[in-house]
Amino acid sequence: MGRPVHILFIATIMCIFASCSTTRTVPAGDALYTGAGVNVEADHLSNKKKKAIRSQMEALTRPLPNKKILGIPFKLMMYNLGGDSVKEKSIGGWIRRKFGEPPVLLSNVSLERNTAVLQSNLQNQGYFQAAAEGDTTVKNKKAKATYIVTPGNQYTINTVDFGRDSSALQATINKSTDKTLLKQGDPFDLAVIKAERERIDAYLKENGFYFFDPDFLIVETDSTIGNNKVDLYVKLKPRTPRNARQAYTINNVFIYPGFSLNANASDTARQDAVKYDGYYLVDRRKTYKPAMFSRTMLFSPGDVYNRTDHNQTISRLINLGVFRYVRNRFEPVTVNDSAKLNTFYYLTSLPRKAIKAEINASTKSNNLTGSSLTIGWRNRNTFGGGELLSISATTGFEVQFSGQLKGYNTYRGGVENKLTIPRFVVPFLSLNTHGGFVPKTNILLAYDLLVKEKLYTMNSFRAEYGYSWKETINKEHELNPVSINYVQPLVITQEYKDSIASQPTLAKAVEKQFILGSNYNYNYNQLAGNNGLRGFYFNGNADLSGNIAGLITGADVNKGNPKYIFNAQFSQYVKLETDLRYYVHLSGKNVWANRVIVGFGYPYGNSTALPFIKQFFSGGNNSLRAFRSRSVGPGTYKDTVNTRFLPDQSGDIKLEFNTELRAKLFSIVYGAVFVDAGNVWLYNNDPDKEGGKFSDKFMKELAIGTGVGLRFDISFLVLRFDVAFPVRKPWLPETERWVLDKVAFGDRTWRRENLVFNIGIGYPF
Repeated sequence: MGRPVHILFIATIMCIFASCSTTRTVPAGDALYTGAGVNVEADHLSNKKKKAIRSQMEALTRPLPNKKILGIPFKLMMYNLGGDSVKEKSIGGWIRRKFGEPPVLLSNVSLERNTAVLQSNLQNQGYFQAAAEGDTTVKNKKAKATYIVTPGNQYTINTVDFGRDSSALQATINKSTDKTLLKQGDPFDLAVIKAERERIDAYLKENGFYFFDPDFLIVETDSTIGNNKVDLYVKLKPRTPRNARQAYTINNVFIYPGFSLNANASDTARQDAVKYDGYYLVDRRKTYKPAMFSRTMLFSPGDVYNRTDHNQTISRLINLGVFRYVRNRFEPVTVNDSAKLNTFYYLTSLPRKAIKAEINASTKSNNLTGSSLTIGWRNRNTFGGGELLSISATTGFEVQFSGQLKGYNTYRGGVENKLTIPRFVVPFLSLNTHGGFVPKTNILLAYDLLVKEKLYTMNSFRAEYGYSWKETINKEHELNPVSINYVQPLVITQEYKDSIASQPTLAKAVEKQFILGSNYNYNYNQLAGNNGLRGFYFNGNADLSGNIAGLITGADVNKGNPKYIFNAQFSQYVKLETDLRYYVHLSGKNVWANRVIVGFGYPYGNSTALPFIKQFFSGGNNSLRAFRSRSVGPGTYKDTVNTRFLPDQSGDIKLEFNTELRAKLFSIVYGAVFVDAGNVWLYNNDPDKEGGKFSDKFMKELAIGTGVGLRFDISFLVLRFDVAFPVRKPWLPETERWVLDKVAFGDRTWRRENLVFNIGIGYPF
């Protein structure tokens, strides 16, 4: 009983301290403003409607009171430390500036302004007879404002008239009336009227009216017809200029790919322009192939101007990756009494060649500390068509400085060459997209070397040929019809060979692997283009290997008929994986993040399991954070034989759930509470990994862990520190897997065996 009493006592002292300290720096004759309440007096409105009005009105009052966490104004308390005597340049002054918030005073509250805002807002929503009044109450140097609003009856729309004159502008507006936001019977709402003006303007911009502006529209209201109804008249203002009433078509298109920011766009010479495929290109140095622009541009001479092509052309030019700035200008001209636009694109090139170096440091949950260095060279516009050639070399290491596994260090190195061509390169076909993103063809060649000290050395060769393209900012595709991966061991130490003798599954990590297949990836990111706090994220991947080779050769390893290419048994499988996330915006920058990963691999023909580099793993600082990296599973299996080096468990099937509550604490510091669950399984039974095969008992074989963490978010970089511990261990007997009752933070042995610290860069998902 002693511990709960102590907690209650401490909580009581904190509450008393909070209550007393909040008014400490309030000047004499003033009071601490604690917020506003709104009472809605309207018997004719439902409770639900009154609640909505009350919530809306309270959000409009100003100023806002001091911020609170769990009902306690911690920032105000930090500000009040030291009282009025604290010096600006002292530590107390620094704490006050960095973490504090001055008291919001009653003297800052204007009842007249707030009542006017509340009344005006209600009138804008159709409560034309609305009234509001306010008062304040003061007690113990704390003040609260109370407002009483009387909405009256809300007016609704009776009819909407768009006019009927014979002009082309009016005719175009009338073609869009079926999409109007002003519906008969809907409440009168000024915000909806403003949105309707924007809708009409957007429609006109798609139909040639380049110079139109929503301010040229006026919506007149007749509220005298009775029965709390209004008639609306959507009209053009008399002062609407002539050019806004005309639909424009594209005349000539001039492109300046070598434009200098110091030049005057309007004075740029046009006499050096060369016409290609309808466009005028001014490129004196012949830096770019004209065909690159004809594939990129969406505006063509003779087209009716529309905003979509306008914006997407600029987006495509930027998306080429060879221009630092893209500017656009339209110049009205009259040709044979027709309204036309000369169109100009001024493109400032990025440096053609660049060298980039990147160094990283990491600490993993498997107790390895390491660093890596990558040096990359890029050549933009390699062949004059916007191609990007990038060559990078990477070297890195992971070292264990202490513990029984000391000396089992890892060293990596590799070279990657990638050529990106800004178009679809497909034999015998000419393909293109018409959205705001340029499609890309990617050609990749790479070599990697992996050295696990005292164990083995592996090298691998990778080659890919494929395409990537975006439908929208939210939807992206990547298709690699050709994907080749060849992995072979260079050195296997005697120690590792001896380990294989007692643990045959270790041979999986050093076997030859030859993957000859294709893969496709689809990504839908609802967070792109918004504040990134709410929405869905989906990533799906399909990976196929050995299908054609298996069909041709008739490979069937289960019947003793394996087939080889270049003296390596090629892999044959189908692998599917999905990553689904959902982010819920709670308040401010507080987010509830959730993730589900489902992976399935089906080995067949020439394979009994997925190749090691394609298998699934579970555990680590971006997975199950309460377990060491790659240490969970498969199924209920646990490696109890290998004690000399870290486990590297894998499976053909994966299921993982993660949920994390992220809350801003102060400044750049965020806190997190999380729960992770998951495991991997084998598709086929492996006698050396008892309990590893997937079965209908998979939900009872999930590993579960929980923990807390801190994140330091400095906009361009997030440093993450997590501590977690397991609450369910699937390798234990079924009735003993829940270990929550065995948690003992005060026990050194328990902490050593169960607490896992993770340091990472970026959020885990």
